Amino acid sequence: MTSTRQFHMNDLFRFNNVNLDVLTETYNMPFYLQYMSKWPELFTVAEAPDNSIMGYMLGKSEGSGSLWHGHVSAVTVAPLYRRLGLAKTLMEDLESTSSNVYNAFFVDLFVRASNTLAINMYEKFGYVKYRRVLGYYSGDDPEDAWDMRKALARDEKKQSVIPMDRPVLPQELEW
Repeated sequence: MTSTRQFHMNDLFRFNNVNLDVLTETYNMPFYLQYMSKWPELFTVAEAPDNSIMGYMLGKSEGSGSLWHGHVSAVTVAPLYRRLGLAKTLMEDLESTSSNVYNAFFVDLFVRASNTLAINMYEKFGYVKYRRVLGYYSGDDPEDAWDMRKALARDEKKQSVIPMDRPVLPQELEW
């Protein structure tokens, strides 16, 4: 049986089976430590009965006013455990915490424009393509991103998810 819990410091030495995958963004140690110290309730792990890590969610809260929201920095599941609904469970946990603890208007995430598998998955979870961000991913494989959003209960009129009619540049992002 799978269990979810807060990410622990020692998990940083146990999640290579999840991170060593071409679809997963890997960050430096201070990045993970910052999330553990600032938003521990939005940094969760799915754990197998043998205590191996099946996947994790790395999230935060940010913005101000009607742009106050939860943000998915990473959600990833080890290849062995994909297609079991773990990503949905982790996403629902972040959405619930963003709504009930942080009183956010929406949850957003960025996804590579070419990652149609992930885009389709997020759309099944109720996310919409809010805007295209030109050149969001840099480095050896530069690419645009979709900023995808899902309105939460606080945004009764769903204003936060009305798609923009033009793409934006990374420097135009609000946060």
